[in-house]
Amino acid sequence: MANLDQDKWFTEISDRDGSAFSLRINKKLDEKQSPFQKVEMYDTTDFGNLMIIDGCTMVTTRENFFYHEMISHPALYSHPNPKNVVIIGGGDCGTLREVLKHPSIETAHQIDIDEVVTEMSLKYFPELCESNADPRAEVMFDDGIKYMAEAAPESIDVIIVDGTDPVGPGEGLFNHAFYTSCLKALRSGGILVQQSESPLMHMPLLVEMRQAMLDVGFVDLQTLPFPQPIYPSGLWSVTLARKDEKFASFREGDAQQAPFETEYYNAGIHHGALSTPGFMKRAFNK
Repeated sequence: MANLDQDKWFTEISDRDGSAFSLRINKKLDEKQSPFQKVEMYDTTDFGNLMIIDGCTMVTTRENFFYHEMISHPALYSHPNPKNVVIIGGGDCGTLREVLKHPSIETAHQIDIDEVVTEMSLKYFPELCESNADPRAEVMFDDGIKYMAEAAPESIDVIIVDGTDPVGPGEGLFNHAFYTSCLKALRSGGILVQQSESPLMHMPLLVEMRQAMLDVGFVDLQTLPFPQPIYPSGLWSVTLARKDEKFASFREGDAQQAPFETEYYNAGIHHGALSTPGFMKRAFNK
């Protein structure tokens, strides 16, 4: 639920969490109802442009790097040699940009069901879309669940599920059937990484997600928390699931000598995120 008050504050009210988050805005820039969801754009006073989907904050200019870097780089540096990546969702294209910073990547397919999200990003977040024309990239507008169900067996190294909350278009990305499709499509040692909500606010969902990944046959899991200022609680997470084998240490040397700049992710941040907080450990071990 969202509210725009007379003092020009956009407020997302999260009834399920008993919380709210506000950003001060200068003006509304755009609005479009797609066949799937309502997408709005605002100009804020301090966070740059703001994308809202169905009343929920999604992306701002100022802080999107936390999410885009943490959903991509830890998984890619945990894989020995990622070449073929599939991004399910990711319509703002920021994750695609981060993936294509890795020189080992040969192909990156992005499949988002809603073309309007990418249209808005091209217009209001052009910096996130700067790699869309990379010859290694293919940006598609289709059903990601169907795409994974039809993917060739053992054809992908890393699958990144950059989706919305498990409601509406994102609902089918959090279940056994979808994880089974991903497991089949991954090569040996492949990695699935999915945004896994707030460990503080949504622990039952996170525990259920992890169990579903194990149920279908993933061998090992890592859940990495990180700051996410515009999402409920300000604490978010990604969960990595590995096919066939346990997670070894990530390619720390490569991360330290990355041929690109990051705003948040580095080898030290990766180490720190692997040090699971006590409340998360207890929940996972129940």
